[in-house]
Amino acid sequence: MRRSWLPVAFLWLGYTALLVALTKYVNILPVKWAEEAHVVDDAFLLLMYLGSPVMAIVLAVMTWGAIDWRSDGADREDGPNQHTNRVLVTTWLIVTSALAIYVVINPGFIGLTEIRGESSSDYAIEIEASQFFWEITYHNGATALDELVVPAEMRVRYDVNSTDVLHSFWIPAFRVKIDAVPGITTQVYSTATAEGTIDDDINLRIQCAELCGAGHATMSIPVRVVSDAEFNKYIESLGGSE
Repeated sequence: MRRSWLPVAFLWLGYTALLVALTKYVNILPVKWAEEAHVVDDAFLLLMYLGSPVMAIVLAVMTWGAIDWRSDGADREDGPNQHTNRVLVTTWLIVTSALAIYVVINPGFIGLTEIRGESSSDYAIEIEASQFFWEITYHNGATALDELVVPAEMRVRYDVNSTDVLHSFWIPAFRVKIDAVPGITTQVYSTATAEGTIDDDINLRIQCAELCGAGHATMSIPVRVVSDAEFNKYIESLGGSE
């Protein structure tokens, strides 16, 4: 038994070190364009680190199984009965339960609180979803269908609703997402940290993230982040009730 599990233990340590190093040094996440994105990315990386040892044990067992238990020349007789190792099972239960509770608290509750932040904003923008387009209404009553323009370094509240079916308001570059529900107004906040357009990053867009019909994949419009002065100039050019 020891002969079999010692190589697995060494492989597990090696794979764990490799996966942790890949998580730390290979950046697979898109550019962050909002303060909320830092919270989401930190949570993602934490879960990657915690998941590395679990993935590593799977890879270790598979690797050693392919090396030591291959079909040619393998002993095909039933092995001896294996009895439960109570110390191992108890330790596994305690450790995994503690990790699960920790993840629920942080980044769970703590992360959600950080993303939501204070219920105050510099601007409020209404986002109305319909099959298969978005209508943007700014605080002065001006509307637009072709793009969402938001000011940099300002906290924006998005009041999201739907005229027909379930949709989901999602800006990948900001890492903010909320369902658009018929008859209900949901809210999400973001604070863009730099000016930019979809030409700078394909993730600067509103994308529906809830399957809503045949045109779901095309339900997307660009997001443009501008200075506060340019933002006010833009919404004035659209006209409005104010």
